[in-house]
Amino acid sequence: MNIHEYQGKAILKSYGVDIQEGFVAENSEQAKLIAQQLKDKYGSEVFVIKAQVHAGGRGKAGGVKIAKSIEEAGDIAGKMIGTRLITPQTGEEGKIIRKVLVAQDVYYKGPADLREFYISFLLNRDTAKYELVYSSAGGTEIEEIAERYPELIFREKIDPLIGLQDFQARNVAFKLGLEGVAFNNMLKFLKCLYDAFTGCDALLFEINPVLKTSDNRILAVDAKVVLDDNAVFRHPDLAEMRDAGEENPFEVEAGTRNLNFIKLNGNVGCMINGAGLAMATMDLIKLSGGEPANFLDVGGSASASTVEAGFRLILKDPNVKAILINIFGGIVRCDRVANGVVEAYKSIGEIKVPIVVRLQGTNAEEARTIINNSGLKVYSAVTFKEAAEKIRELLKMQG
Repeated sequence: MNIHEYQGKAILKSYGVDIQEGFVAENSEQAKLIAQQLKDKYGSEVFVIKAQVHAGGRGKAGGVKIAKSIEEAGDIAGKMIGTRLITPQTGEEGKIIRKVLVAQDVYYKGPADLREFYISFLLNRDTAKYELVYSSAGGTEIEEIAERYPELIFREKIDPLIGLQDFQARNVAFKLGLEGVAFNNMLKFLKCLYDAFTGCDALLFEINPVLKTSDNRILAVDAKVVLDDNAVFRHPDLAEMRDAGEENPFEVEAGTRNLNFIKLNGNVGCMINGAGLAMATMDLIKLSGGEPANFLDVGGSASASTVEAGFRLILKDPNVKAILINIFGGIVRCDRVANGVVEAYKSIGEIKVPIVVRLQGTNAEEARTIINNSGLKVYSAVTFKEAAEKIRELLKMQG
C-alpha cells in the first residue's frame, strides 16, 4: 500500500525522525494560511509546493515548485491543484493533483555546506533480510545513479532478529563523509528511520533526499513509503491513510472482491488460480504473439461469483481481444469452475471477445464436457500448446 509524502513524513516524525515541516492544502487559501504558519513558527520566507500523488519524478514534471512569498505560495498551489501531472511513473494518463504539501525552506545558507544523500530501508526477499541502501548522490533518481555510477551505491544487510547495529550506522555516516555534530545526528536519524520501517511493517522507506543542513541537522526532505498490505490489519491507523483515488480503479474493485488483480497493457485477459501458474500463463500468451492485459489470480476456492467478478474486471478493458482461463483443479474442482464460466457468461450477457478455457486436475473431463456442451463462444484446450495455438489463431483472426 502506497501512501502520500505528507503521510510518510507524519509517520517519520512520530518515530523521532527530523523532517522538513509542512502541511497539506487542498486550495490556494489553505496554502497561504499554511505558508503564514510556517513563516511565524520557523521564519520561512521561501516555501516549497509539492504535488501529492503516488508517483516519483514529480520535480522534473513540474510537480515541485518554489514560492518566494505567501501570496505566491497560494497562487502556485491554486494553479497546481486540479491539473494532471504526468511523470515517467504515471504513464501518459498522468494523475490528477488533488492536494499539495506546503513545506518550509530548509536549504538556508550558513557556515557549513548543504549536502544531499539517498537513504532507504527495504525488504530483500532474496536474502530474507532487511537492507539499508544509501548514497552520497542524493536528490536524483537512484536508478540513474546505480546505472551510471554504481560505485556510489552502498548497502548494509540487516538481520531482522538483531536489527540495525551501531557499527552499521557509524559505517554509513563515515562513508557519507560526515563528522562531528552531523555524524552524530545521522546516527540518530538512521536508528529512528529503522524503527519507523520495522514498526510499520513496511516494505520500503525511501528518503531522497536526506539533507544535511548548513547547521548540521539531518532532515528527511521527501518520503516514499510502501506498507505491506498483508500487515496493515495490525495498523488500523495506517490503513486509514489509504487513498483509493490514487490507485488503479480495476485493482481497487478487485480488492473488494478478494481477487489478486494487477492491470497491464496487453490484449489478452488472463484468469488463473495460483501465482506460479499465472506467471507461466503470461509467458504462454507472449509466446503465442499476444501480450497479457492483466494478472488475475482467483485463488484456490474460486466460485461462480468469483469467476463472474473476474470476467467483469477483464471486460472493462477495451484493449482485451481474447480471454484465456487457465485453472488447475486442486482445491477447487474443474467442473465447478466450468459451471462458473457458463453462469458468468450468461449473467453478463453477450461477450464479444473469444474465450479459451484450459481446465486440468480434479473433474477436468466433466469440466470440458460442460464447456463443450454450453453452446457458448468458448473454446476448450487440454494442453498449454493447444491453448497457445488457439490464442494465436484468435488474435490473427482479429488482425
